[in-house]
Amino acid sequence: MAYSYEPHHFEEFDVGQEFQSVGRTVTEADFVAHSALSGDWTELHTNAEYAEDGPFDGRIAHGPMTFVHATGFVYRTGIVERTAYAFLGMNYMDLPNPVYIGDTLSLEMEVADKKDVEHEDAGIVVLDTEMTNQEDTVVFQGDMKFLIKRKE
Repeated sequence: MAYSYEPHHFEEFDVGQEFQSVGRTVTEADFVAHSALSGDWTELHTNAEYAEDGPFDGRIAHGPMTFVHATGFVYRTGIVERTAYAFLGMNYMDLPNPVYIGDTLSLEMEVADKKDVEHEDAGIVVLDTEMTNQEDTVVFQGDMKFLIKRKE
């Protein structure tokens, strides 16, 4: 599967079509930036001594940070560059395993659905997504709904 994609308009997405992101390694800076932006300084994410004795044997990423990485991977592929009018939400999201500093993540996407809507210049594209780490352990799953521009 190729890793370089062009922007896709609504008509260019096909149900069943698959995309794969490149990988990205999670860093200490990611943890600090997310905590600073969100205001969530929970010790499970920010205190190594506290987290070492916790249920995950160390610090783990914030759940919302894991979600943000997943949405970032969608945009990084380029498939919705300048064609996404809006991220409309999700019907489901699951975070089955933790993300640690040093994990390398990537995202697989499959077009699950396309819907016409009242916007004459856009339609809804639903992507089923699965993000895994370097050991192919699933750390995020969910369907992402985007309002995507039609060709002019």
